[in-house]
Amino acid sequence: MRPDLPLFPVQGSAEAGQVDLLFLATVGLSLFFALLVSSLLLAFAIKYRRRPTDKPPAPIQGSHALEIAWMVVPLILAMATFVWGADVYFRLNRPPDDTMTVSVVGKRWMWKLQHPSGRREINELHVPVGTPVRLNMTSEDVIHSFFVPAFRVKADALPGRYTTVWFKATRPGRYHLFCAEYCGTQHSGMIGWVEAMEPEAFQAWLAGERLFNDLGCVACHNPNSGARGPRLDRLYGSQVKLASGEGLIADEAYLRESILYPAAKVTAGYQPVMPTFRGLVNEEGVLELIEYLKSRVAGQTGEPAPELRPAAPPPERKPQP
Repeated sequence: MRPDLPLFPVQGSAEAGQVDLLFLATVGLSLFFALLVSSLLLAFAIKYRRRPTDKPPAPIQGSHALEIAWMVVPLILAMATFVWGADVYFRLNRPPDDTMTVSVVGKRWMWKLQHPSGRREINELHVPVGTPVRLNMTSEDVIHSFFVPAFRVKADALPGRYTTVWFKATRPGRYHLFCAEYCGTQHSGMIGWVEAMEPEAFQAWLAGERLFNDLGCVACHNPNSGARGPRLDRLYGSQVKLASGEGLIADEAYLRESILYPAAKVTAGYQPVMPTFRGLVNEEGVLELIEYLKSRVAGQTGEPAPELRPAAPPPERKPQP
């Protein structure tokens, strides 16, 4: 699909092209016959309009060939469209044998996902490019609908039942995830992202997240850590203000230095309390952590990355009398 045509999202899956082609063919046939019938109606209304001087027209003899043509041709076109649509439908509902199964649970108002390795995500799904991914879905409360426009896949998540849908990402990128079934007052906020990664980067992300949790990084680098460490989501590529007053871009070199030599460049508003992981993490582990942090950037929405600032300290509690 043309990237400059805003009516269509990018084609991010293997079957997206077939879905778009079927849709355009159906719309094209409908427009063709609508214009044909409208034009003939207008032309015949003008050509055969009654005039005061006209004599009564002679009876029109029917044409069996014409009547057969306008019945057979639409029948052939309709059946061809039906067969084509059925073929696309069966492809979308019959995953290959070598699929990677991800468990999905819809809940007001979030998507909870779990990988075969046991790794869990909320409102985000990381998948490798070129690998078929099968989603085994259910719901904890009401009907939700898992919809990724770029992959042209949408399936309901039903309470008490399992439904499946599959896709194979063909290009790396970050794609919108929506709930397409009204599920309550915060339905519009039940959104997320699907991160399609190269297979090597995906494996590094899996290992990096495991290492991130095993090293206890999440204890300080999360919104509820009491401002002991800066938040790491949307860190990569953002502008970081240091305690020395200078600023820099959080690239791979900065992340590596922060892991191995955390006291070298301290973020403004924070104390240099982070321990060094030099000697505890080898170079492969550092690369895995960097890939994991890179995966936590903001979506490709055109918004600039925010400047990293310290979280507000918790309010002081006054002693009770």
